[in-house]
Amino acid sequence: MIVFIIMAALVPSKFLTLRNIESMSFQFPELGLLSIAIMITMLTGGIDLSVVGIANLSGIFMALIFTKVIPEGTSGFPMFLYLIMGIIVGVSTGAFAGYLNGLLIAKVGITPILATLGTMQLFTGIAVVITKGFAISGFPEAFLIIGNSKILFVSFPLFIFILTTAGISVLLSKTSLGINLYLIGTNEKAAVFAGIRKARVLIKSYMLSGILGGITGVIMIARTNSAKADYGSSYVLQAILVSVLGGVNPAGGFGKVIGVVIAVLALQFLSSGFSMLRFSNFAKEFIWGAFLLFIMVLNFIQNRKAAKNIVKKEDLK
Repeated sequence: MIVFIIMAALVPSKFLTLRNIESMSFQFPELGLLSIAIMITMLTGGIDLSVVGIANLSGIFMALIFTKVIPEGTSGFPMFLYLIMGIIVGVSTGAFAGYLNGLLIAKVGITPILATLGTMQLFTGIAVVITKGFAISGFPEAFLIIGNSKILFVSFPLFIFILTTAGISVLLSKTSLGINLYLIGTNEKAAVFAGIRKARVLIKSYMLSGILGGITGVIMIARTNSAKADYGSSYVLQAILVSVLGGVNPAGGFGKVIGVVIAVLALQFLSSGFSMLRFSNFAKEFIWGAFLLFIMVLNFIQNRKAAKNIVKKEDLK
């Protein structure tokens, strides 16, 4: 709310317009889904740096279906089936990429940040080889509806984001998988002694992150009518910032979906305001990085104080 008021005061003639609000409602679901994907892996004490690469690769495989497989002149129900096939291919690509991340981390034992940094380069490299560095465009009009239409005054991407967010929130709070994610992040050894199959839970968490990346890929190419290997390269830093800003503990064990949603809104307001104030992309990257560093230092100080207080209480006993 404070961010909204500040930006509204700085650029009232542009920020407080229906056009700007509508524009944000089409844009922020992408960052929101990527942030929730990273949040899920952070709950276990890990991280997924490859999620943007997954989204782009998923989008490119969908683009190949839409531009190379669909016969010219297809319409009606056959077109609908092709669109469903393309979306399934995209989301399945995300799930498989997440499964690969999970195997590298849970079975091979590679540190999450190194494993996903490597797969980020791998997925981006595959995407570049497939596209030869060019964008793939010219998708069916029926598919573009997903990224550019509205349902009862709500943008379709925002509608997808709301449904997905609600589903993830229920999964984390009401299912054994969600509870196990928190337990592993809180105390890994205790979770293992309690009979939780750590490797299986980790693989599922990265698969879930990959699926969210695949869904993001659907929205991205539907909104822009193009698929590129390097789209949204700045999203990784922003998604990490959103997760930490939303109260997710990078060390694992704590984080709420609602906190991430609020943080996404705040960051979208800032980003929109910066664009209206004509901040360069380099300036925005600097601000996001400095902001992330500040938040993480603040969290570290708070956690250290909390740990000292616990030690003092134990000494008094």
